[in-house]
Amino acid sequence: QVQLVESGGELVQAGGSLRLSCVASGRTFTNYAMGWFRQAPGKEREFVAAVSWGGVNTYYKDSVKGRFTISRDNAKSTVYLQMNSLKPEDTAVYSCAATDYRNYEVPTVYKYWGQGTQVTVSS
Repeated sequence: QVQLVESGGELVQAGGSLRLSCVASGRTFTNYAMGWFRQAPGKEREFVAAVSWGGVNTYYKDSVKGRFTISRDNAKSTVYLQMNSLKPEDTAVYSCAATDYRNYEVPTVYKYWGQGTQVTVSS
């Protein structure tokens, strides 16, 4: 089992920045690639970003490229999502997840999920 706990979500004005954190406990953190997903009210969960096991390879949803950066600190068992130039359409509950598969954009390949943290971007 892997337990994931997110933090860092809050209310921010458009154009602002936030950094989300996700701390993992349980099984070896480096066994898993990590992803961030988000779900807005009335919408399906969508992929935002993912980082490979060692942190070398990163993947992003097109609409966040150049604004969001995913990273991981394996010594701290933590994955981060730095979000800059936030837009109202980024408003959602953001969740981190762990997978030992490579289809990073597909939610169903993720084995473990956190509870999520709310990000609200006001216009």
